[in-house]
Amino acid sequence: MLLLCWAILFMMATGSFGRYLGIPYLFLDPEYMNRVNFTSFFIMGLVIAGFTVAFHITCYISDGHRFTFIGTVARPFTKFSINNSLIPAVFLITYVAEIIAFQRNNEYSSPRLVAMDVAGFLSGFIIMTLAFFTYFWFTNKDIFKYVVCRIDEKLKQKVQVTRASAMKKLDIARKRQIRVDYFLDGFKIRKVEDHNFYDRATIIQVFDQNHFNLVAVEVLIFVVVLILGVFKDNPVFQLPAAASFIIFLTIFVMLAGAFAYWFGGWSITTAIVIFLIINHLAGQDFFEKRYVAFGLNYEIPPAPYNINRLVELNDSTTIKADRDNAVNILNNWRNKFESSTKPKMVFIAASGGGKRAALWALTALQAADSVTRGRLMENAVLITGASGGLIGATYFRELVLQKLQGEPVNPYAREHLVRLGTDNLNPLIFSLLANDLFVGFTKYEYGGQRYLRDRSYTFEAQLNQITGSLLDKPISAYAEPERKGIIPMVIMAPTVVTDGRKLFISAQPAAFMNSDLLELKEYTNAKISGVDFQRLFENHGGENLRFLSALRMCATFPYITPNTTLPTEPVIHIMDAGISDNFGLSDAVRFMFAFREWIAENTSGVVIVSIRDSPKRADIQETDAESIIDGVSQPISSVYNNFENFQDITNDNLISYANSWFDGPIDRIDLEYEAVAYASVFSEMDSLRQNNARASLSWRLTTREKQGIIENIRTISNQAELERLKTLLGVGEERESAGEIGVVGSRQ
Repeated sequence: MLLLCWAILFMMATGSFGRYLGIPYLFLDPEYMNRVNFTSFFIMGLVIAGFTVAFHITCYISDGHRFTFIGTVARPFTKFSINNSLIPAVFLITYVAEIIAFQRNNEYSSPRLVAMDVAGFLSGFIIMTLAFFTYFWFTNKDIFKYVVCRIDEKLKQKVQVTRASAMKKLDIARKRQIRVDYFLDGFKIRKVEDHNFYDRATIIQVFDQNHFNLVAVEVLIFVVVLILGVFKDNPVFQLPAAASFIIFLTIFVMLAGAFAYWFGGWSITTAIVIFLIINHLAGQDFFEKRYVAFGLNYEIPPAPYNINRLVELNDSTTIKADRDNAVNILNNWRNKFESSTKPKMVFIAASGGGKRAALWALTALQAADSVTRGRLMENAVLITGASGGLIGATYFRELVLQKLQGEPVNPYAREHLVRLGTDNLNPLIFSLLANDLFVGFTKYEYGGQRYLRDRSYTFEAQLNQITGSLLDKPISAYAEPERKGIIPMVIMAPTVVTDGRKLFISAQPAAFMNSDLLELKEYTNAKISGVDFQRLFENHGGENLRFLSALRMCATFPYITPNTTLPTEPVIHIMDAGISDNFGLSDAVRFMFAFREWIAENTSGVVIVSIRDSPKRADIQETDAESIIDGVSQPISSVYNNFENFQDITNDNLISYANSWFDGPIDRIDLEYEAVAYASVFSEMDSLRQNNARASLSWRLTTREKQGIIENIRTISNQAELERLKTLLGVGEERESAGEIGVVGSRQ
């Protein structure tokens, strides 16, 4: 267990594990209060020192009895820790070397800044180590001489299990001593002298003393985590994501030490039994933990969710009523243009992909709307997509709306890229540690309802902060500007985990999205593919759903952003929209199919602007020789690795098929984030980034990743697509600046 923990840290710090998700960058470029500096590395030094001391304590409790000569020297725990420091020392050297290489080659850091980073880390490590060993120094002296002897009498009466465990270890120590000839005593090498075993009482005192130290340190860490959890919404208390993970690992190591002390050889068996019991109770909702959608009323009886109800919500009368409402919106949109010319209708589909997709969607929309002199958003009728792409697209829509309403906002300003590029991950990971696991009792009020301040709240609070509170409104707030055709409609389509259907979330009623593209006459067994959110939760205040909650439901990142639980019977859980269609194209085609006659009559054709965070025609990777493990895992891994390819092929087929039922031209514009095309600019890129030039799939990006995403709009292919878009929308040759593109970093 202990070696596994160190192996995980080594792999994360060196980039051998989790590169695709950006995990190594959390260690090599830790961010605190949106800055990577002395303080952020100082915190990393503190927590790694804490983990190292926990490792020494657990080793001492588990295996100290195999080195009984340690008991004959002064400060036995200190001597044991020094001789137990090979792995921590190697990790320390490796980690510092990786920090220097990464910061120099990837973060535009000067030698002075790198020196400050390393100094911060080493300062934190040394200060925390000295603090712990100062504590052990005094407890070794005071507790051993004045307290333990009195505790021993109580232990004889009350804690027989502890004494039995100590006696068993004493017996093991006599029979299974590990030969040691020399050991480190500070900076000196000393020879082990002959010694005799202590009596039983002394052995018990040694073990009980170290158990007391373990409990004291554990209690201290838990208290600190609880205190931080209470104030977790204050950025000052939001530790770097890597630091939160190491704290969790520290607690795990210390619990392992406690189990080893109390249960000896039965520790693993006991841990398995406890896990099975907890797992069973969790299955019985004993530890019920639900993450809700803010704005909904969970206090009234749940809405029925069954086949009959789905059929009722999608009958012909309902679909017609929703179609009529949408046609009114389309007419208002058409009235913005001269009656003598038919405009192009634009659909914007932004793919998911965490923070990189959000930043890329905003970058692409700023550039595309700027070079078309506002025609893109003026001609746009619908925005679809998933995850981060929807966040970037809806943020840009809000900026455009603010400008149209007379607010002093420049939608193309660089400051919006800086805002959206800000870290989302630190608060999430820290909330998982400090709130979801240990606290979870603080609440807040929204729309007259009270909800827990859990991880879902933390995600929305952080998203609200980086978007300047512009998106903090109910979905119904967009109903009027959409109805007037001022801004394009947004239809979000997260996935219902229970049955794979789509949940259509929009400011407008959207039952028309269930018009079947592949319907067959006289076939009555078609599966209903989705359900309109507002109609399903009409009695639960569906129109009051917080817009940020809707975005969160579409951006449910596995293990990071929790699945949302909705008030239905049976209960349904919501997951990322990218499961069914990460690119949003199928939803755009569904909309086009529902209004195909109106679009053909009132427009000169459709332009689908697809903003992708991945290249569509990526190079085909060469298949290496298969190992045995590869042969076993390939059937599953091949499906996962080709997930986007499956969706691309399906979407291409749907759009191609649309030519058979739509009477008009369909044009496609693909704005793609293709890291390989820009990676050649980074001539000094180290091996970590050379092997993974593409920005990580995470809610946190490094300085180089942000810059690479923003600069990608300048690639030859994207510039050509922007020129095509200008031509399609009838924009002249005059070019307008998309705004200054500079480094968007976390350095100060």
